Amino acid sequence: MTIEIKECTLDDLNTLQEISYETFNETFKDQNSPENMSAYLDRAFNVEQVEKELTTTSSQFFFVYFNHEAAGYLKVNINDAQSEEMGTDSLEIERIYIKGKFQKNGLGKVLFNKAVEMAKEHHKKIIWLGVWEKNEKAIAFYEKMGFVQTGSHFFYMGDEEQTDYIMSKTLI
Repeated sequence: MTIEIKECTLDDLNTLQEISYETFNETFKDQNSPENMSAYLDRAFNVEQVEKELTTTSSQFFFVYFNHEAAGYLKVNINDAQSEEMGTDSLEIERIYIKGKFQKNGLGKVLFNKAVEMAKEHHKKIIWLGVWEKNEKAIAFYEKMGFVQTGSHFFYMGDEEQTDYIMSKTLI
């Protein structure tokens, strides 16, 4: 078993878009209407949007490979790229997406550790993220990683307003 992490570049745009569609759909399709899923996927992961995110200087993407196959990715944001105003001492984990067939191999933890490494490199004291209140599996994972709920915000899945928990972890 080999696990590797590689920073994404514009050359990876199509692979990043494919993994985004696949993992988001796998995770949320059973709890949302097909219309809302389609509307969200088309808005959040179209080529122009993914390219814009990849070229944002305060955001970084990293693929995780399992046995030389792209298994998922991490997206982190600092400074003005954060999706909420959390201050200059914070790093946001916007996405840890792992394909279903690769889950339960410790890849989420590998990407989480990469986020911690990035936070330390940028001298950040807090890591935070938003997670859908109904995504119990992800919430349990983040709690295991030391996150606590510190707030909430609204998220739109198509035309449906949903609640994301804001979870934070202070780095030592």
